[in-house]
Amino acid sequence: MKPANLEAIQHSFTIQAPNFESQTVNFSKEEYLNYTISRVAPKGQDSVLEVAAGTCACGRSFAPLVQSVVCLDATPSMLQIGKQEAEKSHLNNMTFVKGYAEELPFLNDSFTIVFSRLAFHHFTDTDVVFSEMVRVLKPGGKLVMIDMEAADEKMRQTEDEIETLRDPSHVKNMSKNEMLELFTAHSLQIEQCETTEIQQKLNNWLALTRTPEPIRQKITELMKSELAGEEKTGFSPYVENGKICFNQKWLLLIGRKQ
Repeated sequence: MKPANLEAIQHSFTIQAPNFESQTVNFSKEEYLNYTISRVAPKGQDSVLEVAAGTCACGRSFAPLVQSVVCLDATPSMLQIGKQEAEKSHLNNMTFVKGYAEELPFLNDSFTIVFSRLAFHHFTDTDVVFSEMVRVLKPGGKLVMIDMEAADEKMRQTEDEIETLRDPSHVKNMSKNEMLELFTAHSLQIEQCETTEIQQKLNNWLALTRTPEPIRQKITELMKSELAGEEKTGFSPYVENGKICFNQKWLLLIGRKQ
C-alpha cells in the first residue's frame, strides 16, 4: 500500500537528500546517535530494520554492533546516499530496500529490533505503519520509535500548519499520549520513555527543505511576531547569538513484543 502522500514525500526528500548529512542540522549528530544506541542497547546477534530510514544515519550507527541492518525508505536518492556512506565506512552487513512503511516487504517475526526515527509525522496512517513494524518484529524483540512531540494542545494546529508550510510532506506531530497509545494498543511492554530537547536554528531548518523564499519570509515573520509578544506559533522561538532558534522535543520510546 503506497502512502497517500507519497508524491509529497519523494519530492521533499529528494530535495533534502544532498544536505541531509550536513552538520548544520541535527538529524545525524553523533551525540544523539550515541544516546540512541545507549538506550536501545543492541547486541551482536541482533537483526535490525530501520523504517523510513532516510540516509540511514541511525542504521549505520547500529551496523558495527549487530549482525545485520536493513534500511527501508520510499525515496531512492536518500537510500543512495546512505549506501554510499555505508560503503565509505566498510559497513558490509547493511541492505538497502526501496519500499513503503505501510506495507513492509518482510515476513512476520523477521527482526529483533525494528525502529523508526523522525518519520511518524510524515505518515497519513500511523496505526497501519506501527502494525507493520510490530508484525515483522520477533517475539521478545524491541520496537523503537523516535519522533517530535507535538506542542501543547491549544497550539498543535498552528504548529502543524507552519511545519507543513515548510515541508508539504509533513502530516502532523503526535502527542506523547498518542505515541504511548500505539504501544499499548499493540500490547508492547514499554521499557523506555524519554524526551530530549534538540535545538534547531531557524535558518538551517528552512534551508534543509529549500523552502521557497516567500514562505521562508512568512515563517520568519511569524517567529519574529511571537518574539515581540504577539501571537504564539507553538515553537517558542528565542534568539541566540543573533539567530532565531527553537527547541524540538524528541521523544524516544522503546517497547518489547510479548
